[in-house]
Amino acid sequence: MIRFPPRGPLPVGLAALLLAPALLHAQGTGQPELRAYGAFTFKDSVQVPLSPTGAFDAFLQVDEWWDHRFSQNPARFYIEAKPGGGFFEVFDESGDGVKHAEVIFVERGKTLRMRGPLGLSGFALDMVYTLEFQAFDSGTWVVLEVRGAGELQEGWPETVQGVWHHFLVERFGPWAGGTLGSGPPEG
Repeated sequence: MIRFPPRGPLPVGLAALLLAPALLHAQGTGQPELRAYGAFTFKDSVQVPLSPTGAFDAFLQVDEWWDHRFSQNPARFYIEAKPGGGFFEVFDESGDGVKHAEVIFVERGKTLRMRGPLGLSGFALDMVYTLEFQAFDSGTWVVLEVRGAGELQEGWPETVQGVWHHFLVERFGPWAGGTLGSGPPEG
């Protein structure tokens, strides 16, 4: 049973808890800075000569076609396509790294949805990326929809759109079509 007011010296944990506001105030940097917040959305798409399941599986091979990384030579760079999985970059064998996004919905050959900041880690920006794999006569349309909300600096929506266009249309599309490197296995 804890008595208030306590008799004798305060337990260390209780003393730290009571002093924390004073310590935080003493270490503060002044007034809070107000940040600009907003939201954006865009779509992009690419055709690939694979079945929807083949295109889905090929998209997961990010180590083959995704050309931006935090680490120059990560030990592992992959998407774990299951709810609660993620888009991971493991820097080294000690396990240091980053979870670029969390997989929040997956239906193989149809939909992959991830949520996370990707390259904007450390900012109060939440983004959801939905990739739909839609069959058409000679392959699959890979349709990307991005929705972002939170802390936005000027030009970020356009930058995010340009980066995703690079990854989807300039990197994944040619790789999955066999015109960028070796391409994916047949599927």
